[in-house]
Amino acid sequence: MASSPEAASTSHQGRSGLSQQRVIELAGALDERLGRQIAFITELDKLKGVLRRSLLIDTSRYENTAEHSWHLAMLALCLAEYAGDDVDLHRALKLVLVHDIVEIDAGDTYIYDVEASRGKEALEQAAADRLFGLLPEDQAAEFRSLWDEYETRDTPTGRFAYALDRLQPLLLNAASGGRSWREHGIAAHQVRAMNGPIVEGSEKLWSLAAAVIDEAVQAGALIPDDDVPRDHDA
Repeated sequence: MASSPEAASTSHQGRSGLSQQRVIELAGALDERLGRQIAFITELDKLKGVLRRSLLIDTSRYENTAEHSWHLAMLALCLAEYAGDDVDLHRALKLVLVHDIVEIDAGDTYIYDVEASRGKEALEQAAADRLFGLLPEDQAAEFRSLWDEYETRDTPTGRFAYALDRLQPLLLNAASGGRSWREHGIAAHQVRAMNGPIVEGSEKLWSLAAAVIDEAVQAGALIPDDDVPRDHDA
């Protein structure tokens, strides 16, 4: 399952001969383990080019996935007091930083696009195999375990991490005037359904999310449930 460090490098090589691959080779010449780690680290740079559907609050551009991951880590640090006593903050930080790495290969899927979500799981599983496989075996197993824990949400820490991942775009959408919701014709019941799992990670943060959703309906940023056609996507 391990990927070769060479498979990570598709960067342009300048006249000097320097490239992503050359940096990996230099690290590997010192230590094979270090070479694999540098292969993974340099591959992570591609996450900065994956655009999400959430606008920055100033609406100047879309957020990228690397920015999203950093923002989630800051949410975890700032909002840890609203997690249960059985949540491991250090592990939660690892989960939020690792969980979207697969988007390097699989891309970001708009959460309300049901059609685009079909086949997403298989793409992300393959991405996890390749990307974590770049690492030394022990770290590959650790990172895959973190990713799996986030995906299954079968631990209190996993549920808290997932809650933060749902809350962050909700806050961005609301703070930017609900532009993304308006552009896609999103209804209140869709946002409640997608963000309902927040309550499993933090009741206080779900209270905030619910208040934001209600305010968005009043502001006209979300379609009220009473105005939704019966065949509108759930």
